[in-house]
Amino acid sequence: MFNVSEQVVIVTGAAGNLGQAVGLAFLAAGANLALADHAEGRLGRIFTDIAGSPDHFLADSVDATDNDAVEAMVAETIDRLGRVDVLVNTVGGFRGETAVHETSLETWDLMLNLHARSVFIASRAVIPHMLQQGSGKIVSVAAQAALKGGKNNAAYSASKSAVIRLTESMAAELKGSGINVNCILPSIIDTPQNRQAMPRADHKRWVKPEALADVILFLASDAAREVHGAAVPVYGKS
Repeated sequence: MFNVSEQVVIVTGAAGNLGQAVGLAFLAAGANLALADHAEGRLGRIFTDIAGSPDHFLADSVDATDNDAVEAMVAETIDRLGRVDVLVNTVGGFRGETAVHETSLETWDLMLNLHARSVFIASRAVIPHMLQQGSGKIVSVAAQAALKGGKNNAAYSASKSAVIRLTESMAAELKGSGINVNCILPSIIDTPQNRQAMPRADHKRWVKPEALADVILFLASDAAREVHGAAVPVYGKS
C-alpha cells in the first residue's frame, strides 16, 4: 500500500461510485479526509465510521461547479485539518448518445461543467495553499474517450479532453514547485448504472472503481514524485 498516512486529502464527488472507492482507499492508507459531494446527508450514510470525527470533514451539499461553494469547502478543510496535501477530482457523469447537431446546449454545458469546470475550480482553489507549503498532488479523472472523438459522443469526449489539457497545463506550471498534477483515463467503469445501461456487455472486462482508486492512490503518493502531466490509461480488460 502506498503511504499517505496523515496526509489531508480532498475528494470531490465522494458519494459517487468512484468517489466512494477513492475515499475508502485513502482512509485505509491512513489519510485524513475531506469528502465533498452535492448530495445532502449521503456522505454521512456512506462513511459512517468517520462521520463527526475531528480528523475528517464531510462536506455535504457542495456544488462542484460553484466557485464560491468550492472555495468555502477548501477554506473549511484548511481550518479544520490544517492543510491540503492531495486533491482528487472524481466529479463526473454522462449524458449524450446524440449527434453534434442533435445535442442540446443543456447537455453540452452539463458535460463541460461537470468535468472541465469542476476540475478548474477545485484546482484553482487548492493550488495557492499547495504553493505556500511547497508540496501537493492533484489527480483528476479524464477518460479513454478523451483521446479521440467518436460517433454520438462529442460533448462527453470534449469535456474529458479538456481535463487532460488542464492537467498538462497545470503540470507544466507547477512541477517546479513541488506539486504533481496527473490524471487517469478509465474505460467503462463497472458500476450499477453502467451495468443497467449495457446489460449485454461483458462486465468482467470493465475496470472496477477499486482498481482506479489504487492507481489514484499511487499518483497521490511519494512513489509518483517524478510523474508530471501524465494521462494514465486504466482500461481493465476492455
